[in-house]
Amino acid sequence: MGILSFLGFTLLVGILSYFATRKTDENTSDGYFLGGRSLSGIVIAGSLLLTNLSTEQIVGLNGAAFSEGILVMAWETLAAIAMVITAIFLLPRYLKGGITTIPQFLERRYDVVTKAITSGLFLSGYAVILLPIVLYTGSLALTTMFNIPELLDVSKNVAIWICVFGIGITGSIYAIFGGLKAVAVSDTINAVGLLIGGIMIPVFGLLEIGDGSIGNGLSTLIKDNPQKFDAIGSSEASVPFATIFTGMMLVQLFYWGTNQAIIQRALGAKNLKEGQKGLILASFIKILGPLIVVLPGLIAFHMFGNTLDNADEAYPTLVSKVLPLSLVGFFAAVLFGAILSSFNSALNSSVTLFGIDIYKQLLVKNASEKETVKVGKLFGVVLALFAMFIAPLLQYVGGIFEYLQQVNGCYSIPILTIIVVGYLTKRVPAIAAIVALISGVVLYLIYVVLDRTIMQGMFPHFLHVMAILFVINVGIMLLIGKLFPRKEANVQQYTQEVDITPWRHIKIIGGLICVIVTGIYIYFS
Repeated sequence: MGILSFLGFTLLVGILSYFATRKTDENTSDGYFLGGRSLSGIVIAGSLLLTNLSTEQIVGLNGAAFSEGILVMAWETLAAIAMVITAIFLLPRYLKGGITTIPQFLERRYDVVTKAITSGLFLSGYAVILLPIVLYTGSLALTTMFNIPELLDVSKNVAIWICVFGIGITGSIYAIFGGLKAVAVSDTINAVGLLIGGIMIPVFGLLEIGDGSIGNGLSTLIKDNPQKFDAIGSSEASVPFATIFTGMMLVQLFYWGTNQAIIQRALGAKNLKEGQKGLILASFIKILGPLIVVLPGLIAFHMFGNTLDNADEAYPTLVSKVLPLSLVGFFAAVLFGAILSSFNSALNSSVTLFGIDIYKQLLVKNASEKETVKVGKLFGVVLALFAMFIAPLLQYVGGIFEYLQQVNGCYSIPILTIIVVGYLTKRVPAIAAIVALISGVVLYLIYVVLDRTIMQGMFPHFLHVMAILFVINVGIMLLIGKLFPRKEANVQQYTQEVDITPWRHIKIIGGLICVIVTGIYIYFS
């Protein structure tokens, strides 16, 4: 019954995505890479949320909540503020320039070399870090949920390989052969399922704790575990409160405002109003994110205490304990959709970056739109296969996820630096951006190596280090701009690709969301 409902829901998403994208012309760059610049606010919001939410977050963040409590909600709630900033300040500038990729803006503001380095950093991060992790954690969740080793009479290792290739091939079909609109439509359908399925887990958990009453369950949870409901935490926490004002907000701004895999959904908006509505709607729902990725971990702590050997087992153990057997197949299908979403979104963005920024820009400058899309798809196939072969090997590497989260700063902070300076100044030259990219990557790598070896424990929290390096790199760029300014001030041209009249309620509702986030912290502090 579980497998039938799993297959049924997955097939339904595929069929609906096919019919929704039949009329989109995907032989052009805008059609394939940006869904024909036709995405509405609701589709953008759904795609943003599901691109972001996947098994490594659902399992990992609930595991962190199991260990540390509600303070880990910073990864979710602060995202809402970053999305508001993106909607008000960054998106209007992106759509005014009619860009398809973030590196495209960098080429116009700086030069081709800056663009090529940035595209290379994005692609390296996706190929080596993001894609394999999504495949591996997704496979681990499905293998456990359906008990694949026993079902197929194979070892756990073989089951992981089977699931990795199953997810990888399915995600590749969406991302490579369907383009952004297929990805966005399937994301929206799955987002609805994920919200329903994700909220079911804490509801059933609270009913279990409260003897059939959600209210009693919640009051029992808070009364019996007050130490888990402190949003500030200690200085030894994985997310010290002080980091909210330093590197945490920079990481959120990079992710929601400049990360190609995320912002590409908003770049495909039919106009600025729809793009802003999509980001604001997603930011509001993001505030409710802890109900799915934090609360179940707290419930698991109350129910299982310290009986679990591994905190990451908290969420799957809770699911198997409280979810009725008839709903397991549906929930597995929803999780499968979340896994696919993160994989195919990153893959689609990689195809976009390679096709637009590397192949057409550097390799074959006179390539036709159809040829660019074709070569991009071929690159996507190669990249997907590379990720599929790397992913199962992650099961042999201990502690890789925490390590890779830290290493992400190698490219996130340098890229955020040159985009912020690029928009806020008019005469900082291209050489400043190139120096900042190189110094940002090198300095952060030196920090990571030293922190892992001879100077372990001597540095501040890695989020503080990110903020320090951000300030240093901005200073380097401004100094070079002062000494060697551009001869002519940079002026952004309006390409008239889409209407850039802002949504008239954007500032009021954006401000309200920031007030709500602040209120949540005050309440739980």
